[in-house]
Amino acid sequence: MQNVATEPRGEELSLAERAYRAIRDRLVMLEIRPGAPINEDQLGQSLGVGRTPVREALKRLQYERLITTYPRRGTFATDVNITDLAHISEVRLELEPLAAAQAARRATATDRASLTALRRELESVRPRGRDARELMHLDLQVHRAIYAATHNPYLEDTLVRHDNLATRIWCLFVDRLSDMAGHVEEHGPLVEAIVAGDADQAAQLARSHVEGFERAIREAI
Repeated sequence: MQNVATEPRGEELSLAERAYRAIRDRLVMLEIRPGAPINEDQLGQSLGVGRTPVREALKRLQYERLITTYPRRGTFATDVNITDLAHISEVRLELEPLAAAQAARRATATDRASLTALRRELESVRPRGRDARELMHLDLQVHRAIYAATHNPYLEDTLVRHDNLATRIWCLFVDRLSDMAGHVEEHGPLVEAIVAGDADQAAQLARSHVEGFERAIREAI
């Protein structure tokens, strides 16, 4: 499976890091369904890596609440619990505006070029009539690019983990959402504000985006 992240890729990545990113995104996109058993050997074969990198990846994913291990039963993908939505949104409402503002202040020329390219992708959402899966990939790419542009590894790590959990909820209800394309297109003005260096506008748009996400999910339930 192709990695949907915007994080650095290449030969320098360890096998464990490659395994982690691939398994993480399968869990986030619900390609590994909530509650499904995790088979180390099957994952290793599908990724072309041995058992040790998979085990190292699974340790990180358990910390990130994407998998859980039960004594004498095994390891499973965590369930998606809608009651977690309020808790996740509570964190994101505070940190997403901060990240957007810091990205506007700190983004390098390379960051701004990457975000500008994603802005062009966002402009083609409706004309191409993309399916929900493609839209979710694009949503993840935009969020991760913004977090990376903060150049604060602690903030980036925290928000990636919470956005992953929010995306799992989004994927669970995607068939009931009336305007998935509209939600993804909302990133356009946010990206423009960051590229322009407008921290206040970026923060305001990021907060509105998180509020809209929670509202859309609650309406779909």
